[in-house]
Amino acid sequence: MEKITQDAGRKSLGEFAPDFAHYNDDILFGENWNNRDIDHKTRCMITVVALMASGITDSSLKYHLENAKKAGVTKKEIAAAITHVGFYAGWPKAWAVFNMAKEVWADETAYTAMAAHASEMVFPIGAPNDGFKQYFSGRSYLAPVSKEQVGIFNVTFEPSCRNNWHIHHAEKGGGQILICVAGRGWYQEWGKEAVEMKPGDCINIPAGVKHWHGASKDSWFSHLAIEVPGENSSNEWLEPVSEEEYGKLS
Repeated sequence: MEKITQDAGRKSLGEFAPDFAHYNDDILFGENWNNRDIDHKTRCMITVVALMASGITDSSLKYHLENAKKAGVTKKEIAAAITHVGFYAGWPKAWAVFNMAKEVWADETAYTAMAAHASEMVFPIGAPNDGFKQYFSGRSYLAPVSKEQVGIFNVTFEPSCRNNWHIHHAEKGGGQILICVAGRGWYQEWGKEAVEMKPGDCINIPAGVKHWHGASKDSWFSHLAIEVPGENSSNEWLEPVSEEEYGKLS
């Protein structure tokens, strides 16, 4: 493991308290943290527990929570540790530490949910849909399945993500077909009730129909978007689906 170094003491207190800065940087972090009698991951966990038991929930705790995550402590492990210590150090302390730990491990939570969703389907989630992100509320991902003969794309929405109202135009033919392949989402045409979509559900969207589609509040959602061939086809992107309108859906 790479040697741990620290200069926070000298930066903050080097002139005011040089001895304290020395003990912090050279002894606590320079010697103690580099001691190999306890592995680094365990040392990180012990430090978090000690700070929690002392009721310290300021930036120093966040630093050590981030240290623990970098050392390989998982979301499940830190949650179990905080729960266990909460019985001995106090329930309010556990709540305070959980609120901070949720922020530190937030990306792992999102990644785990995405990975679970990906395992439910045979199509890949693909890359972030940055080319169309201005037309989406929330994050979406795009994976081309076919670009020849008929365009087929797997579109994935994170929970609560949906696209704007839009219309597929064509002088002849055109439109789109949606087939849900994983998760749960919604499709709605202008002036009509929203339709829930689950794996296997198919929606036919004629050209000229104003509509939107996206994930439910509590689930990832993926559908194949099949482009129906048409003459002089184009897409017209319109206003976002309002929070009030979307909030009515369960």
